[in-house]
Amino acid sequence: MAAETAKTESKSVTISTPDGACDAFVAHPAGGGSHPAVLFYMDAIGLRPRLENMARELAAHGYYVLLPNLFYRHGKAPVVELPDLSRQESREAFFAQVMPMVHELTPELGMRDAGCFLDFLAGQEEVRAGAVGLTGYCMGGVLSMRTAARYPDRVAAAASFHGGHLVTDAPDSPHRLAGDVEAELYFGHASQDDSMNAQHVAELEAALEAAGATFRSEVYPDTIHGFTMSDTAAYSEAGLARHWDALLDLFSRRLKPA
Repeated sequence: MAAETAKTESKSVTISTPDGACDAFVAHPAGGGSHPAVLFYMDAIGLRPRLENMARELAAHGYYVLLPNLFYRHGKAPVVELPDLSRQESREAFFAQVMPMVHELTPELGMRDAGCFLDFLAGQEEVRAGAVGLTGYCMGGVLSMRTAARYPDRVAAAASFHGGHLVTDAPDSPHRLAGDVEAELYFGHASQDDSMNAQHVAELEAALEAAGATFRSEVYPDTIHGFTMSDTAAYSEAGLARHWDALLDLFSRRLKPA
């Protein structure tokens, strides 16, 4: 993939929202032209080099990728300096700072941001007109589902990888939005994930089937929550490779890059 990422261009951008200025990372193929757009939703760890590299890898396959700092209300990325997450004490201290920001990003705020991100993408000369793709990780998986439901005419494909809390008891639980989605959906679940266990997966799939949604939902064996992230102890090389296969298949069919 290193050779492919050399064919991309990347930069930092700022997106205006009703709540301030959102810093973001953009990657797209080099050499001009216009490309299908992808909104890349970060995990709870935040915008960092690992995610920027993933955005570049995706861009190398023909996409204009926008990776926003979802915690911008608290400052520019990195909002919290990233420690060595392989150490238990470091993880505990880090997430003690991060989780309040996760909880403060309500569905209302998240979808207000999503509209701004989609508008930004629509205004870029390197972006081809048409519906976009979404991919989200951890909490980003929930945002991917919610965005597909809130903006059905603007989203053609949406993916969630080790997305947590896609099924809850709340009236606005993501799985209850299945009937509002027109995009094709993909879910790659970890086999060991308290935030999305086997019962949750079954309830999500039942809701999607009842709504007549077009989707694929798979449990990745021998993985835990966060398996795509090579800068954490949760990383699974096989899980990451399978994730790329699934995501690129979805986008190649629904977004059709040149």
